[in-house]
Amino acid sequence: MAMAISNDGADQLNRFELFLLGPDEKKCQEAADTRTPNSSVFTFNKEDHTLANMLRSQLLKDPHVIFAGYKVPHPLFASFELRIQTDGGITPKEALVNGCKSLVGDLEILSREFTKEYELRKMVSGDGTAADK
Repeated sequence: MAMAISNDGADQLNRFELFLLGPDEKKCQEAADTRTPNSSVFTFNKEDHTLANMLRSQLLKDPHVIFAGYKVPHPLFASFELRIQTDGGITPKEALVNGCKSLVGDLEILSREFTKEYELRKMVSGDGTAADK
């Protein structure tokens, strides 16, 4: 792990190490939770609360998901653990994949709507090239 010296002399990670995976790192790893049935803990590397909370919220919309929660083991490291328990109709991994697909769909709608509104505002304010013609 490459370290940089900050102005006050303290060691800190280079910024790129917060989001780029190393050669032996995986983005996500699954570990079965043996304490509860139909439950797994997924560890996400190089991600933070932003993705964790979106995934948790999306998973809780699934009727097969009984529990979805996350924790960040240490605030200085960009990783989180997401625990998913299902009713047995689908596996926790299937619930996660379905949640990710649904979340991507929602974000595509958000992007499309935002772009549409942005372009409309540009045209109304006269900043757009379409309004200049």
